Amino acid sequence: MAIRVYKPTSPGRRNASVNLHEEVTKKTPEKSLLKPLPKKGGRNHHGKITTRGRGGGHKRRYRKIDFKRADRMDIKGTVVGVEYDPNRSCHIALIEYTDGVKRYIPAPVGLKDGDTVLASEDHIEPKAGNSLKLKHIPTGLNVHCIELHPGRGGQLCRSAGCYARLSNREGKYATLIMPSGEMRQVSVECRATVGQVGNTDHQLRRLGKAGKSRHLGRRPITRGVARDHASHPLGGGEGRSKGGRAPMGPSGVLSKGGGTRNKKQFSSKLIIRRRKSKRYGQLR
Repeated sequence: MAIRVYKPTSPGRRNASVNLHEEVTKKTPEKSLLKPLPKKGGRNHHGKITTRGRGGGHKRRYRKIDFKRADRMDIKGTVVGVEYDPNRSCHIALIEYTDGVKRYIPAPVGLKDGDTVLASEDHIEPKAGNSLKLKHIPTGLNVHCIELHPGRGGQLCRSAGCYARLSNREGKYATLIMPSGEMRQVSVECRATVGQVGNTDHQLRRLGKAGKSRHLGRRPITRGVARDHASHPLGGGEGRSKGGRAPMGPSGVLSKGGGTRNKKQFSSKLIIRRRKSKRYGQLR
């Protein structure tokens, strides 16, 4: 059992559950693949807070992840160990190639110590951990760490338990069914890794207490209706009142249903079905 529930020895323990990280086999990170991760507290280079509710948290070091694997073509790599990464929800696998180079990749489900992985431009066995172009992956398989543009590196389906299903190919585009239900097209020249991202039980854990959120660097946020009118569009007034306005942030940007996608992005034109279409269809 990857999720453990302890006896309620304290109020915080009563509602908490713990991820045992059974897939992890290596406890210490590779020093050559570490770099400092200074805290910014949600502030940009001007010192202005652009993301509210950030700050504090446990000290971390960043693990350099190889999302491209472009310079490792046709070089066989062996899994040295699976590690916990505090910077992301999935586990990472340390790969040692035959030429002695070591790299980190997101660990897919079923990848164990001693397994071999390969990235290639040609047809190779589509097993978990292998990186291929979408034109070489059989339809119907689950893929993750998918490129949106050839050569840019994996950008889609990188968090714990995520995968997209390669439904079909037509011309120079491949059709993917995303975890959100969105159906979109991606160039067949884009690379993807076969399999599902590991640590699938990540979403089942419960923090149980406010202190766990603070360890993760998440600070409490005051509700807009509880603030004064000068600090928030929904604040002020006598008693509880929001003035009939939709939920929004301090700057007036809608927090529920507001569009955030860049309309100038070329990738928006390749969406066949929006992620909301699936939900609306079920409600009717």
